[in-house]
Amino acid sequence: MVKDPQSKYIPFVPLKLEHRAWPDKQLTHPPIWCSVDLRDGNQALVDPMNVEEKLELFHTLVDIGVKEIEVGFPSASETEFEFLRALIDGGHIPDDVTIQVLVQAREHLIRRTFEAIDGAKHVIFHFYNSTSTLQRKVVFHTDVAGVKQIAVDAADLIRELSQAALDGGMDLRYEYSPESFMGTEMDAAVEICQAVLEALRATPERKVILNLPTTVENCMPNYFADEIEYFISKLPSRESAIISLHPHNDRGEGVATAELGQLAGAERVEATLFGNGERTGNVDMVTLALNLYTQGVDPGLDFSDISKVRDVYERVTKMKIGERQPYAGELVFTAFSGSHQDAINKGTQYMEKSGSPLWEVPYLPIDPADVGRQYEPIIRINSQSGKGGAAFVMQHSFGFDLPKAMHPEFGHIVQVETDRVGTELKPQRIYELFKEHYVDATKPYELVRHSFAEFTDEEGHSHVTFAGTLRHKDTVFQVQGSGNGPIDAFFNAIHGQKMDRFTFVDYKEHAVQAGSDSLAVAYIQLRDAQGKDCFGVGISHNINLAPLKGILSAINRAVIQQ
Repeated sequence: MVKDPQSKYIPFVPLKLEHRAWPDKQLTHPPIWCSVDLRDGNQALVDPMNVEEKLELFHTLVDIGVKEIEVGFPSASETEFEFLRALIDGGHIPDDVTIQVLVQAREHLIRRTFEAIDGAKHVIFHFYNSTSTLQRKVVFHTDVAGVKQIAVDAADLIRELSQAALDGGMDLRYEYSPESFMGTEMDAAVEICQAVLEALRATPERKVILNLPTTVENCMPNYFADEIEYFISKLPSRESAIISLHPHNDRGEGVATAELGQLAGAERVEATLFGNGERTGNVDMVTLALNLYTQGVDPGLDFSDISKVRDVYERVTKMKIGERQPYAGELVFTAFSGSHQDAINKGTQYMEKSGSPLWEVPYLPIDPADVGRQYEPIIRINSQSGKGGAAFVMQHSFGFDLPKAMHPEFGHIVQVETDRVGTELKPQRIYELFKEHYVDATKPYELVRHSFAEFTDEEGHSHVTFAGTLRHKDTVFQVQGSGNGPIDAFFNAIHGQKMDRFTFVDYKEHAVQAGSDSLAVAYIQLRDAQGKDCFGVGISHNINLAPLKGILSAINRAVIQQ
């Protein structure tokens, strides 16, 4: 890098726009969506898609709900031409879908493109030429009048050649792109586009799409929004045009450019799935659509099974979705941070208890289920995770609802393990730690056999007697006790057997799964003579036996720790 970049790079000069209106606007409806995956996205691949792969992606776009699909550059190669013919001749295009074809503003390519679309029902004929200051200077060696003439000559030819197709019943529409619009003087862009509208005889009833590309993103999104607002305000035939955007992502701001461009008056967006495209890619259709969705706006596209869309995309393009890609990446619904995990856990509990239809879970702007993702991977455990994360995994992956007071102790057990292994712990390993430390804490005190006797007195009070055999290492002894329930009777029975230094603090029990034969899990909290709490867990099909195992689990754990 040079020490003085100003000596090498020319900064973007923003418009002097006063009284701009776009910052006060709000996105309340989706744009007209046009996918350019099969053209712009395909030409950017190391290994372009074959016909079968393009067909699969085309049908995926149709299933999502995209109604305008740019299918290729049929004059560029025989492969592109053949794919378009396969679409048309094979009857792959639904009646409510319009295909779009791209061509340079050159006569022989325009004529070849008309041959390619023969027989199609709904077509957008998209032509372009570059108009930017830099392109005029270093590529075309001409002025504004020169590039305007190129555009107008192409428009005249397209209108002439269209007549046969229109007479034959084709629904043929026009689209013009002043390529490198972002780098074109706005008054020049207006002049060129107005000339094209006039050459194509655009009317409010038969509008022409003016596609304004950020071919190479070279300014901040707010400056681009100023350009769009200025362009629209100066365009004489505004009512005869549909203003479209084609943002690239060279500055990493493609999504913001598209959103602010819509605020400034654009009605249509050309985008690709997951932002595939030249250099840093095009604007990401998935992100744009789901950003609207999180604001309560129906995007008009269906990403309810985003994993399926991702799988098709990765298979046919040979590209990989990043783990942090918005909405679709493996880790986007995952929290490692302890505070984040705790907030997500509390948010899901609040949703369950309140019954509110509104999505109010911290750190998750969208319900993962709405895009076909699962709750299980939301919280994952590593050395940065907190006390609530392990409990969340136990509840949502295995059905164990640990008492709040137990969270810090179990969280510490899990954190010690993550520090030891130095990697993330998968849910199964967390369950194994839970089982090792609590459920399998069956020594040194072990219940060999037991029985309960219960009767109810005249006043309706229950009286339970417990009788059982316990083993402590090599010693077997009998115990007996009474109480107002099984837990009270058992706890009274073990007093006097070197276990009376524990007092009973709390108890929680629930079924692990639904059904009459479900397992019962009991969480026991005891306190020793020094005031230290110890927790135990018991599991059994017998609802009376589970808490007894839990009490012994707590005692055994306390003895082992000492």
